[in-house]
Amino acid sequence: MSTTPAAASDQAANPFTLVYGGAITRNEAGKVNIHPVTYRLGDLDIAANVYTPAGYDAGRTYPAIVVAHPNGGVKEQVAGLYAQRLAEHGYITITADAAYQGGSGGLPRSVDKPMFRIEDIHGMADFISRYPGVDAQRLGLFGICGGGGYSLAAAKTDKRFKSLATLSMFNSGRVRRNGYQDSQLATIQDRLGQASRARAQEAAGGELLYSGDANLTDAQIAALPFDLYRQGYAYYWKTHAHPGSTFKYTTSSLLDLMRWDATDQIDLIDVPLLMLAGSKADSLYMTKDAFPKATGATDKTLFLIDGATHIETYWVPKYVDTAMGQLTPFFARTLATGPA
Repeated sequence: MSTTPAAASDQAANPFTLVYGGAITRNEAGKVNIHPVTYRLGDLDIAANVYTPAGYDAGRTYPAIVVAHPNGGVKEQVAGLYAQRLAEHGYITITADAAYQGGSGGLPRSVDKPMFRIEDIHGMADFISRYPGVDAQRLGLFGICGGGGYSLAAAKTDKRFKSLATLSMFNSGRVRRNGYQDSQLATIQDRLGQASRARAQEAAGGELLYSGDANLTDAQIAALPFDLYRQGYAYYWKTHAHPGSTFKYTTSSLLDLMRWDATDQIDLIDVPLLMLAGSKADSLYMTKDAFPKATGATDKTLFLIDGATHIETYWVPKYVDTAMGQLTPFFARTLATGPA
């Protein structure tokens, strides 16, 4: 993958450390503004960015959208891009770093458990529902990659969300359990044993073990068998790198991840549902598996972004525009349009 100044920016050069194309560099009257915030979720400090639409007036009311970031991602990458683009259409949006990750609190670092990621989404809803100008009755949810899988889980029971959209949905439990494209079915028990031993070692005060933390050469990246991983390394480590973003997670997290599945009981989702994915994404099988299981959502659409791979939906302008071409009318219809 290659990039241009229009496609990404250097986090060190951006005052808000944003790394996506067209990112806000300063707050200006009459334009979309960004507001870094910190709030408490349980006993942790959560770092988030709130985007307000052009001409924002706290005395008026606006619909709001919670944006959940991908696995290993942070709010300054693709989640911020879509949060900013949605704010351009009149929404107050929020995207927060997951607990134990990025700029948010929590020790040990890089714990990645579904219960925490789902609680992150509930926590964003808690905060943004009380933000000046937000109409809590017009609250939407948008999840990207792993955030999409966790958004399916959150929306099962959190009826504050009036509609739900996902982009390039990634079922973290299925992949950690079965391997990508179900390629590691034969080693499930061995990997569960490794995770169990890692937890025992932690409990005994031993070294904390991590998975997914690899410093690969360009040749090793090129040899990876899946587009998602090849292009993912380029996106997260090169073109849209951010110091808060990492692939690694505690190996003991697999005890929780491997017994979880994003599609469990998603028949409980009874609000409008839009699922977006690239037509050439090798992760598409996860969206296609989940969509028919959401039987409680009578208003639902599966839309394929023609020609896009998984990672390309994060940043390639024409694919982002196509995704926004679906998200904009979907949220306009299900949350009502603009400020009131």
